[in-house]
Amino acid sequence: MSPQQILFLAVIFVAVVLAALGVMVLFSAGPVRERLMRLSAHGRELAIEGEKTRPEPPQWQQKIVDILGPAGKLSLPSEGWENSPQRQRFMHAGYRQDNAPLVFFGAKTVLTFLLPGLFMAYSGLRSVPLENHTIMLWMLVLAGAGYYLPNVYLSRRIFVRKRELFENLPDAIDLLMICVEAGLGLDAAIARVASEIRLKSETLADEMHLVGLELRAGATRERALRNLAMRTGVEEVDLLVTMLVQADRFGTSIADSLRVHADSLRTKRRQRAEEAAAKIPVKLLFPLIFCIFPSMLLVLLGPAFISIYRVLLPTMAGGG
Repeated sequence: MSPQQILFLAVIFVAVVLAALGVMVLFSAGPVRERLMRLSAHGRELAIEGEKTRPEPPQWQQKIVDILGPAGKLSLPSEGWENSPQRQRFMHAGYRQDNAPLVFFGAKTVLTFLLPGLFMAYSGLRSVPLENHTIMLWMLVLAGAGYYLPNVYLSRRIFVRKRELFENLPDAIDLLMICVEAGLGLDAAIARVASEIRLKSETLADEMHLVGLELRAGATRERALRNLAMRTGVEEVDLLVTMLVQADRFGTSIADSLRVHADSLRTKRRQRAEEAAAKIPVKLLFPLIFCIFPSMLLVLLGPAFISIYRVLLPTMAGGG
């Protein structure tokens, strides 16, 4: 073997090992296991007192920030960042750290140059015969892919977070309604729901806990609720906030309003599930046509075609 081949095999081996370790870590600490741990007695105490003792972020996150921070400063907007739509997208994705923009823009900068560099290194080691315009085309495609990959990840993160908030919001409204009917004020009910809903949804619990912190800090109830709608970016949360603000302003029953709103949210959630189920036949059409039907035709008609080729065609040729 040549040294280039040995180096190429070593790179493949390291990539496979890292991918296997990543899959093991992903499936060893799944959401089911975390939820079972929180349902235990000790896990319940940690869930209720989670706002008092927050674990420090792992060291690998700080290392990533140290690596991508200098590159992120090159492309980070210097003016108008606080009111920009990109900052709202970070809030919708749940990234409130000050170093999140540095990591995001640093990843865009690094991947834009890293992917074309890896392609050039691979083509040089493998001695791939490519023309100049082909190399330029591949480098432009890889640079564009590296530039937009963080955007794709951020959009996916926003979609998953909004879906989690939407699916768990009716249960949180039910808990809020029970607390209000039991005699608690709205501020105390929000704090109580934030501690109880943590067993099911960490994201929704953190958002409601932030509302309680803003109320303790002296913010008005309307401002704290408006900030909740702005941080989540979910239409249903915005409707809930508008309903609570109007009920508080006009003196109507908050419990009745919450009951009606929870029923409407359940209806909307059921309709979305029915819509997703109705789309399944259309989505299965293309895999059936291009993957399953050719295999079935090959298995069913293959022997017939072979028999025709071996028996019928020679017979017809001899008879002619």
